[in-house]
Amino acid sequence: MYEELRNELKKRKYRITAQREMILKIFLESKGRHLGVDEVYRELLNRNVRISKATVYRAVELLVELGFLRKLNFGEGLYRYELIDRSTRESHQHVICQRCGKIVEINSEQVKKIVSDISEKTGYVIKWHDLKFYGLCPECQREESKEPESG
Repeated sequence: MYEELRNELKKRKYRITAQREMILKIFLESKGRHLGVDEVYRELLNRNVRISKATVYRAVELLVELGFLRKLNFGEGLYRYELIDRSTRESHQHVICQRCGKIVEINSEQVKKIVSDISEKTGYVIKWHDLKFYGLCPECQREESKEPESG
């Protein structure tokens, strides 16, 4: 993927920098986590990389523009980013816990069928979609059932 990044940067006449590659590396190593700019910045500091938060923000936004990251809004007042599988560019859905904020990715065949039906009925070529489900994760359900009723 680093070679793809270098090629894309070169093609669009952007400089190839170690910081941009390091930020991509953090997403590659994130095991599917949805990271905000602050989390990326902290991870870079933990790796003793000297960089400003503004540079991280600009690099992350550039990776979105180049098609390496997808920008997501989970209603937390900040954007999170996820790595795009550039071979398929396939969208997936998210289930978000309203209590702890845990995010789980799902890839439902039913949703794929709905997207296909919408595409067929409208004539649109659907490039990607953003579908989110909100609820309580199993852990928060257990915690909530332990809490005494207030009233």
